[in-house]
Amino acid sequence: MLPLLAPFTIFKLAILTFQLQAIPITLTLSPCKNSCGNIPINYPFGIEDGCGAPQFRHMLNCTNDLFFQTPSGAYKVQSIDYDKKSMVIYDPAMSTCSILQPHHDFVMTDIQSAIIPPSQDTVFVLLNCSIDSPVLNHYKYLCFNFEGHTCDELYGSCNAFRVFHLFSNSSPPCCFTSYNTVKFMSMNILDCTHYTSVFNTNNLKGVGPLDWFYGIKMSFSVPDTGCEICKQSAGTCGFDTDTEGLLCLCSTSNNSTRQCGAGSVISKGQNNSPWKHYQLVLFIVTFLDTVMMRILS
Repeated sequence: MLPLLAPFTIFKLAILTFQLQAIPITLTLSPCKNSCGNIPINYPFGIEDGCGAPQFRHMLNCTNDLFFQTPSGAYKVQSIDYDKKSMVIYDPAMSTCSILQPHHDFVMTDIQSAIIPPSQDTVFVLLNCSIDSPVLNHYKYLCFNFEGHTCDELYGSCNAFRVFHLFSNSSPPCCFTSYNTVKFMSMNILDCTHYTSVFNTNNLKGVGPLDWFYGIKMSFSVPDTGCEICKQSAGTCGFDTDTEGLLCLCSTSNNSTRQCGAGSVISKGQNNSPWKHYQLVLFIVTFLDTVMMRILS
């Protein structure tokens, strides 16, 4: 019986070997990175050029950590909440309750200011301002009451800001204001030596400066470009790097203007027909092997 089985076994192995060679080695590759460190990267953001929405092109940079790029520098991204459409960044050159940093401006491009501005519950605090500062004179309406907090409380509670008391017998002026103030006037024009920013300010009534949330929370909008249709077809939303037109990235070498072909993609956006072909051949060979065993037994 063994001499009869050997030719068929060799034939079966030959077919399987041929089919395995037909399976592409790039089957599990994804056209776009979906994380940087522990932060997920989803639409409208992208790390590689051509991924995400073109409006957010070149805004994120991933080294060991994720950074938000603006004309004034790179700001570490602490978190992204895709449900609430918010991103929290931290300025390493910004003063906080525990550290006093040199003079620094926070500058964004016009498109960044339009599609991912600081949120309404982010407050910028201008510190150690001159009595000639425009926000204390002609533009004093730009300063507002921040949940009942005062300059004296800020200077008295924070070790980093107590140094301002050394230069006068009273607390120097400060100003609680919005992003629009620092957007249109630099720190030199504002005539304030330092700034800090605080987010989630709606929850800080009665909370001392030591327990504030220091950083900048950005609020982004998601362009309605038909991305959901692309994602439902197991594609990744992206764009043409030359025209910035919408693309549905189906694989590392196959793109579509709207969605990936139905029944021809797997979760990573790759063609799955070789796998189906292989499974069919394996089933047929196994079936024939079973029949031959029964005939020969």
